[in-house]
Order: sequence, then structure tokens, then C-alpha cells
Amino acid sequence: MRLSPGAHRLVRFIVDYGGLVAFLVGFFGFTGRDLVAATWWLVAGSAVALVVGLVVERRIAPIPAVSGGAALVFGGLTLVFHDETFVKIKPTIMNALFGAALLGGLALGKSPLKMLIGASLPLPDEAWRKLTLNYGLYFFATAILNEIVWRTQTNEVWVLFRTPGLMILGLVFSLAQAPLMMRYMRKAEPPAAD
Repeated sequence: MRLSPGAHRLVRFIVDYGGLVAFLVGFFGFTGRDLVAATWWLVAGSAVALVVGLVVERRIAPIPAVSGGAALVFGGLTLVFHDETFVKIKPTIMNALFGAALLGGLALGKSPLKMLIGASLPLPDEAWRKLTLNYGLYFFATAILNEIVWRTQTNEVWVLFRTPGLMILGLVFSLAQAPLMMRYMRKAEPPAAD
């Protein structure tokens, strides 16, 4: 199915964030701020997002597949056991796993980040190593931060931290990596002809 650029962006947004947006709307709008009840919205939104990605794009990209699958697993555990702890620890576990994968790959002399997005960014290996280290540490920091927030704050604060808080933190962190990427992109440019 051929999509216009605007429709493609909408589908990507639904696939990437549909479950989280549904969770936020469900929690604040329809469940009386009951975290377990709002988890139904997360599970349904994540399932719909994965189906939309599969039907429209005829594939599910790896990161939305892992994230959506984790939402279904941790959301399902929350619903089965009626225990909001499962949905609260999902960001901790997933971010710790992402951090471990990045730093573990780096320790083995690989760059998992380059394998994921290297085709879209022409950077030398040294830049990929630095970015992989930075993102690995970032994921561990957000895992720790999630633990602090859910254990010390109200459900309302944690839900806002989860969505949109972690999304905003991720955007700010990624923007902070731009100078590093630009520096290495300039080094890779061929000298100007005289």
C-alpha cells in the first residue's frame, strides 16, 4: 500500500506511540485514574498499533515490535494479577535491557546502534562507539529514574513521567547528541575543490 508522506508519518506515530497515548488517555479520561484499568487501554492500544503496522506497512519494525510486545506482556501480567507493579517496572526492565544490549555489544567490539540506524547516518566507527556508549548510559539512567519516580511519586505523576516525560527526555537527549554527530559528519566530508 502506497501512502502519502503525511499518512506515512501518521502510521509511524500510531505504531510507535499508539499504546502509550491510549494508556495516557485511558488513565486520565476514562478509568478514574485507576492504573490497572488504564492498562487495558495500553494493551488494546499496543495490539492495534502492531496490527496497523503489519497491515499498512506489511512489516513491524524491530523496535516497535519489541516495545509493543513488552507492553502486551507486562500489561497482561498487570491485568492477570491485578498488580500495577508490572506496568510500572516495564520501562525499568526494557531500558535496562536496551542499555545492556548497547554496552554489551560495545564491550564485544560491535556497535548495535550502527547496526540499527547506520544506513541513515554516514558516521565513522569512532562516532558510532561514542553514540553507543552515550545511549547505553542514557538507557540505564532512565531505568534508574523510572524506579525512583514510580516508588516515590503518585500514579498521576508516574503516568505523566512515562508519557510524555520519557518521550521528551529521549528527544532532548537525542538533540544533545547532534553536536557529536555534526562534528564527525564534517570530518567525513571531502575537502572543497579549489
